[in-house]
Amino acid sequence: MRKLATIRRIAEIRPIENADAIEHVRVDGWWVVGKKGEYQVNDLAVYIEIDAWCPHELAPFLSKGKDPREYNGVKGERLKTVKLRGAVSQGLLLPIPAELNDPTQFTEGSDVTELLGVQKWEPPIPAQLRGKIAGNFPSWLRKTDEDRIQNCFKDVSPRLNESWVIEEKVDGSSMTVGYRKCDFILDKEGRPIPEEFVVCSRNLSLKLEDEDNTFVRVAKESSIQDAMKSYGRNLGISGELIGEGVQGNKYDIKGHRWLVFNIFDVDTGKYVSAEDRQLIIRDLVALGATIEQVPVITAVGTKLLDGLSVDDFLEMAEGKSALNPKTEREGLVFKNQTDPDISFKAISNRWLLKTGE
Repeated sequence: MRKLATIRRIAEIRPIENADAIEHVRVDGWWVVGKKGEYQVNDLAVYIEIDAWCPHELAPFLSKGKDPREYNGVKGERLKTVKLRGAVSQGLLLPIPAELNDPTQFTEGSDVTELLGVQKWEPPIPAQLRGKIAGNFPSWLRKTDEDRIQNCFKDVSPRLNESWVIEEKVDGSSMTVGYRKCDFILDKEGRPIPEEFVVCSRNLSLKLEDEDNTFVRVAKESSIQDAMKSYGRNLGISGELIGEGVQGNKYDIKGHRWLVFNIFDVDTGKYVSAEDRQLIIRDLVALGATIEQVPVITAVGTKLLDGLSVDDFLEMAEGKSALNPKTEREGLVFKNQTDPDISFKAISNRWLLKTGE
């Protein structure tokens, strides 16, 4: 579960040019515009990340005097990346509420998302992607959700001198297919199931007979099920679905493309390396699957990251997409070559500001 609201320490404060009432405040790798003089360096405060839905009672000023919007039955506002007096602001800083001002229970790093009623905001799902639900996302697969560099820089910085693979972060809809031999599992009638194949959106498993659903249709058209069965390994393949009817089709794609960014080995419980992923994709293509990977910005084993700061990563994230040179890329994903389970993302501030995200 993503920690959208946490108690954090003020790391730095900078003035904003031509601004008397506001200043730039940093917590970890995030910069937020706050009221001048409200915080001092080393103070603790509640930080709420972008992509969060903030209840109205926490910050009524976000509605700017208008009636608050509503999401999942909660009135409030979504936190986006904005620019104020030329300063980028990402998220919201609030003084620690009285009910959390207990150092025996709440300290630096405490997750207060649920206590404050903060939710993860998700865009509405188009009808063609919604589909008929077969169940929750399977427990034998793994959801992918890299942490942002602003949150994890302290953890990954000691390993930046290692080999990393850098890939484009693609703006589409997450799609995962999974295959496993499972004669150890019984169906509702108590009969052994010889194998299982699933098609999933980010959070749900979808009914395979629902060919009106774009995820299911693309999976069937790709022949991935037959190829995975022939390949014989228990795998989960995750990628980004892009094209017509998906996230505004920012790349101007005709039809649909499914770009793979991770392959999960069900038996080992780990992601395969970027190099092994390329080999698996090659083998699946040879078995008849229509499958490709996300654009790779650097070759496998590149050592480029040692000594970079958070700001360096955010600057690196900006650029044009390899899928369409007229489109800003969403950002970059960095994957450790030694341990493929270690990864993070840097989202382009230019992309966030341009798209209103």
